This record gives sequence, structure tokens and C-alpha cells, in this order.
Amino acid sequence: MDEKKEVQGTIVPMVQLEPDKVTEEEFFVMLKTISPGTNLRTGLDGALKAGKGALIVVENEKVLPLLDGGFRVNCKFTPQKLVELSKMDGAIVLSRDMKKINYANVLLTPDSKIKTNETGTRHKAAERTAKQSGTLVMAISERKHEISVFYKNLKHPVRNTEEILRKASTYVQLLEKQRELFDIYVGKLNLLELRNYSSLPQAVSVIQKGKMIQKIAEDLKKYLFELGSEGSLWKVRMKELISGVDKEMNLVIKDYTSIDVKKSKSILDELTYDEILDPEKILSLLAYEAIQGNKFSVKGWRMLSRTSLSESEVAKVIKEMGSLGAALYSNMGTYSHILGDERARLFKDEIERIKVNAHEGLTI
Repeated sequence: MDEKKEVQGTIVPMVQLEPDKVTEEEFFVMLKTISPGTNLRTGLDGALKAGKGALIVVENEKVLPLLDGGFRVNCKFTPQKLVELSKMDGAIVLSRDMKKINYANVLLTPDSKIKTNETGTRHKAAERTAKQSGTLVMAISERKHEISVFYKNLKHPVRNTEEILRKASTYVQLLEKQRELFDIYVGKLNLLELRNYSSLPQAVSVIQKGKMIQKIAEDLKKYLFELGSEGSLWKVRMKELISGVDKEMNLVIKDYTSIDVKKSKSILDELTYDEILDPEKILSLLAYEAIQGNKFSVKGWRMLSRTSLSESEVAKVIKEMGSLGAALYSNMGTYSHILGDERARLFKDEIERIKVNAHEGLTI
């Protein structure tokens, strides 16, 4: 039988100022470390199926003082060896890169004063060891028939592949629906802007759907990391569904916010799902008090960026024209004054093409 691929990455941290906090990058590396298809995950699943409890800890300099008894193994890690050694009562100690089994049948002796929410002896030792040493510890419960991973102050339940696939499938379906709506709302916004109609409510709808797509994608990403190689096709699909959304939404924000663009984006990033669904909340973050009654001019960054103009040329047109409406419906003389005759003719042709495509429902 072909050997599973080796575990990639080492998440045992260097000395940090706040070792109890898990960064997003560390969390994703941890998920990848225990993902289906890796040697470690195969060994964990095998030990679980064997019906035995187990405690596995990744070695670092802070772990060594917590080890008592046991015996040195010093052999290459394989799932089969992990399963066999898990039949003993003590902990199994892996090397930093998790490619070797260093010790077996070891007693872990973390500080008993460290707070723990666990009830079983094995899981208490796992949580305290993870918090005290800042390393990765895995506990297998024979009674609950489940695997728990502890890292620093984090506890993460290891779900079976089928469950994760179901969750990922649900999120992909949500993403597909939101992307469909996003494209529809962008199309409606295009028509309103090109006709120089009031478009703030539609812009808010685009921002709402764009933020919803971003949040769903972030949640889906966690499941895909947890799936490892099993989630490759889902990763491709997710990239297709989110393609262009960030750029489109950022340009909408740039066109419609009345405050600093970076500040608006930063605040929007902090919104919950419920807050994203509230149009008044989005308006307040764009510095508008209500949807109705606002008189404003769309700047035009999003629409003019669809032409061949450089960013500096777009900025110049917006500064000279003052609004998207003026930029779209001025005469050639005005364009030539800003861009020069040759660039002006090209710009005029592109604007006319954009208008036609928008009215025909084509991509612009």
C-alpha cells in the first residue's frame, strides 16, 4: 500500500509575547496538519477505530520538562506505529516536524493550577500541556469516540471527512446563490449609473452581497483547510465564485463612501451576518443617514475603470468632471482637453460600448 504523504509544516511556535493566542495563520496550519490524507490524520483515525484512548503531543523545549517515565522510541512515524503505541496508557511524543516518534507511554505533568474546562484526566492533561508549552496536543476519547486537538488556548474537535464535506457543500451552495445575486445587482447598478439615475440603494445592495460572499468564503476556507487534499475541487470552485468580487465591491465603496475608503472597508470587515443584512447599517458606515433623500454624485471610479484609462487618467477625469454623469455625457472637446485627442477618441468609443452592453445585458 502506498504510504500517505508526510505531514507538512511545523506549528510549534517560537517564543512569543502572547503565546496563548492562536493567529489565523497558525490555525490554518493546524487544520492542514490534521487534514485527511496526511500520515498524522491516518494514525489518529486508526487509533480511534481501534477503540482505545490516546494522548499525542508534539515535542518542543517546553514539553520536555513535563515528561515523566515512559521509554524512548526514536523511530520514523507511521500511522501503524501510532495505532499500536496508542494501546498503552501513557502519552506518545512526536518530534517537532512530526516525522518521528520520540517517546511512548509517557506521563504528562503540566501545572495543575492551569485552568481547564475538561473533565477527563487525559483531556485535562492535554489542555494544560497545550497552554503551558504552546504546542500541539491531540486527545482521543474512547468513551465519546472523538478526537480533540489542543493548541495554546484553543480546542478544536476533529470531525470526520464526510461531515466536513457536507458542511463544505452547503457553504458552496450558499456562495453560488450569493454570487448569482451579486452579478444581478451589479448589472442593475450599471444601468442606473449609466442613465445617471439615483443609485445609492442599489450600491448598498451590491456591497451587502459582496460582504456576504466574503464572509461565507472565509468560513468555507476553514473547512477546505480541514479537508486538505480531499477539498481540492471545492477550492477550485470557491476561487471561481469569488473571482472579481473584491475588486468590484471595493470600487463601489470608493464611489459611494463619504469618508476615507480604507476606514469604510475596515469597518465593513467587522460586520456580522445580521449587520450586513441591514441596509441602514451599511449606509451609516458610508456616512449617509438614510437611503431616501440623499443628493449626491457618483464619483465614477468603478465604471471608468472598465475603460483603458490608467488609474491616474481616471483620477484626472473624475477631478475635472466632478461626477460620473458628467464624465459619461460630455462632448469630445471636453475629453480632448483632459486626455488629448487620441486618448479622448478611444475613451469615447469605450464609453459608448459600455452603454450598449449594459442595456443589452452583456458583461461590461
